[in-house]
Amino acid sequence: MASLLTDTLFEARGQAPAPSKDFYQLLVTKTELLFCHVDLSGTVTVMAASKQLLLWKHYVIFRWWKISLRSEFREARPGELRETHEDFLDDPSLQIQIAIVFGGDTLDHIFNMCRGNYDFLVRLPDPLLLYIMSYLDLEDIARLSQVSHRFETLCNSDKLWEMIVQNLSGRITSEMRSLAHEVGWKQFFFTNKIQLQLQLRRRRQMKTESSDSLSD
Repeated sequence: MASLLTDTLFEARGQAPAPSKDFYQLLVTKTELLFCHVDLSGTVTVMAASKQLLLWKHYVIFRWWKISLRSEFREARPGELRETHEDFLDDPSLQIQIAIVFGGDTLDHIFNMCRGNYDFLVRLPDPLLLYIMSYLDLEDIARLSQVSHRFETLCNSDKLWEMIVQNLSGRITSEMRSLAHEVGWKQFFFTNKIQLQLQLRRRRQMKTESSDSLSD
């Protein structure tokens, strides 16, 4: 599962609440790699020789850009505060700043990541997620669609409902596929059998009439 974690675990950008116009960036990373030696007593020594063990150094990075017309701030340079995950968990001052700019939900999310509680589900690629979701009950799909914008999009995608229809019917005819492309796979799925048969019959009739008119 660790391979699902990218170098940047989380990134957010935002502007401080009015009247401030300052911009902020928040990063949670595991990008810095230290070459360390661990002896039998458990002592870790940073080194650049042999007998090395690779250890990730995780950081919470808080950056800011001062935006002001006041003369005393015109020469102000961007600032950065970098803390390890462990130090961040013990820094209420930075936690308050993040909550003010990015909100309490973001702060809770950062807490979880710094404690090693990663949400691996959201890191799965779309094709794999769609395959898993195609075997869920309809009630579970409805609940999942409320989790985030990404899951709402996936839960309403034609690809998902095509896979669901395929799983249930076992075979999709060319007529069924043509109709689904017209009305959408989700609408096709929720069309009852009688309505579906009527719509397929109308399509056959229209196709026959069109062929007859061309032959005339």
